Amino acid sequence: MTVIHDCSVESELLAGMRLARRAIGSGELVVIPTDTVYGLAADAFSPAAVQRLLDAKGRERTSPPPVLVPGIPTLDALAVEVPEAVRALVAAFWPGGLTVILRAQPSLQWDLGETRGTVALRMPDHRIALELLSETGPLAASSANLSGMPSATTAQAAADMLGDRVSVYLDGGPAGSGYEAIGERPGDTSSTIVDATGLDADGTGTLRIVRAGVISRERIAEVVGEELLAPAAPPASAVDAGAGRDADAASVPADAPTRAGEAATGSADTPDRTDAAAS
Repeated sequence: MTVIHDCSVESELLAGMRLARRAIGSGELVVIPTDTVYGLAADAFSPAAVQRLLDAKGRERTSPPPVLVPGIPTLDALAVEVPEAVRALVAAFWPGGLTVILRAQPSLQWDLGETRGTVALRMPDHRIALELLSETGPLAASSANLSGMPSATTAQAAADMLGDRVSVYLDGGPAGSGYEAIGERPGDTSSTIVDATGLDADGTGTLRIVRAGVISRERIAEVVGEELLAPAAPPASAVDAGAGRDADAASVPADAPTRAGEAATGSADTPDRTDAAAS
């Protein structure tokens, strides 16, 4: 029987958080609320736990999960060459609905799948998620749903799809209610994904919005300047916006380039994240 811990009740919050910490430490899966959608979380530094996450969703290693972080300082621990423009963006929008793709520190002892040396990072704006992250450290986190299904905005919706694949469910209330749904799909409260791998440390190159989400292009341009943004991609078609693209707690779409201009050529350095979209 699936047990959902109602975190609005103090006793259930304490019990749920204790069990969630224990589950993460044991390489098991936990469903947590975030500000955008519910996330399916695992220890980012446990390859077995990350594989369990991918298996639970029905995803391949070519669709690696993003990573939720407890704070801005974690950027430098997990990524290399963090451009000033990215620092400005996270200062403006973290915690919140912005995911950034950066080059991962090569010394990291983790295996998220076929990332081609990149990592997608987000700091969620939810006290339960942040409290858990402060105790566990970075978590690999994908949206709490089966691949191709709508993202879960309640703990019950996540449980209906994932069932006993997950050890602990934390119910923090409806997710995404604090955002205007301006993403690629009706009602979508996924995070906006910005690929910063095409921007060098000296500020040359461009940033590319590879997933339209709750942080608009206009708001991003206000922070970094329109001249630093690559031209906007055409709107997703009805087919593109349908099945096969689920919303993740912070992730990367299939066409995310690893350098500016690679989207059209399909660089071999680009991970195949066909089933991934940001949450």
